[in-house]
Amino acid sequence: MIRHLILLIDSYAGFKLMRDLDKNNYDVSVVSPRNYFVFTPLLASTSVGTLEFRCITEPIRSYSKNINFYQASCTKIDLENQTIHCSSNLDENSYSKDDNQEFSLDYDKLVITVGSYSNTFGIPGVKEHACFLKDVNDARKIRKKLIACFEYASQPGISDKEKESRLHFVVVGGGPTGIEFSAELYDFISDDLSRLYPDLIEKTRMTLYDVAPQILGSFDSHLSDYAHKKFNRKGIQIKTQRFVEEVTDRELIIKGEGIVPYGLLVWSTGLMQNPLLESLSNTKKDAQGHRIITDGKLRVMNDTSIYPNVYALGDCATISDNDLPATAQVATQKAIYLGKVLNDIAQKGYEVASDDFEFKNRGMMAYIGSSEALVDMSSIHQLAKKSGHLSWLLWRSAYFSMSMNIRNKMLIAYHWFLTWSLGRDISRF
Repeated sequence: MIRHLILLIDSYAGFKLMRDLDKNNYDVSVVSPRNYFVFTPLLASTSVGTLEFRCITEPIRSYSKNINFYQASCTKIDLENQTIHCSSNLDENSYSKDDNQEFSLDYDKLVITVGSYSNTFGIPGVKEHACFLKDVNDARKIRKKLIACFEYASQPGISDKEKESRLHFVVVGGGPTGIEFSAELYDFISDDLSRLYPDLIEKTRMTLYDVAPQILGSFDSHLSDYAHKKFNRKGIQIKTQRFVEEVTDRELIIKGEGIVPYGLLVWSTGLMQNPLLESLSNTKKDAQGHRIITDGKLRVMNDTSIYPNVYALGDCATISDNDLPATAQVATQKAIYLGKVLNDIAQKGYEVASDDFEFKNRGMMAYIGSSEALVDMSSIHQLAKKSGHLSWLLWRSAYFSMSMNIRNKMLIAYHWFLTWSLGRDISRF
């Protein structure tokens, strides 16, 4: 018997699971608010033109022969009746508002991989004025705003003070995403914008704020210190243990520091609950209420039992008594595990006893600019901690091999060569 399996996807883990499922034994329906997947580890590179946006995207419709796809947002999950309620998510270019339809789908098995949202911590003005880095639309917005700051400062009649304010680029968040974006931005400014706007470079500065006592807190302390020193030498100010109190369209208000003018603010400070999870009132959630709690086999739990046909993985879920970090590595390993479990169930026709999911930490990587990176594989071997140009080659090789298909690999290699040989494109559109 072919079972109807619904995938709620808004993450790379869901894409990986969708590809691994045996379509001969499952009637797979995919519900996603966008019609493409994003390879997020290289998203920061697209925000400054090192790579172009299509290098890291893959259309879901490429797999439409084997799946049913609906570009929609899931608004509610009815676990008791095994039904999801959706609203189509067509953009402003659709012909009329009537194009957005509401519909429901029944399922035999449901997999929730809806990801999460950037956490603003309720700070006034962040949602309205900051740029985030979760999707290619965010990267496009950052690139447009960045070029606009330089074009504005190059106009006649602009005072030096106003130029310095507009050319102050701020990143809030000292984790891997914030660090890698800062590194890509530094490369863009030093390699390309310094050549195109030579009179403005002396007035350009970058500042990274973080509430933690040090950046890259999940990395080995020696690697974190190395990155800190490298950033200082590049002129990137790092200010730790700072608290943002408010954000306006042109200024940050920092506790103990006061008003800080900026031209571009990129916010990368962690994750918050996806609104869909609010409809799952009967499910068990973590202490912050941000993530669904599953058992070791990734099945969704309530206070007294489990839902045997509902699974969750990615940033929206965590395992009971085994809280793993919300990283792409964890999500991908969960997707591989669940794909094998579901395929075994379909082939044998009944629930298969399987071992609980076990995460194998293969290390962490982060780009720090100027063709240097950090590689922390101390979880595998105590001495496997590297930094510098060789680590950068490993960083690039790893993400190149992990990219989604041969088309993406060709585009990535081409644009890396193009950037190295001719520089980045600064067209603003």
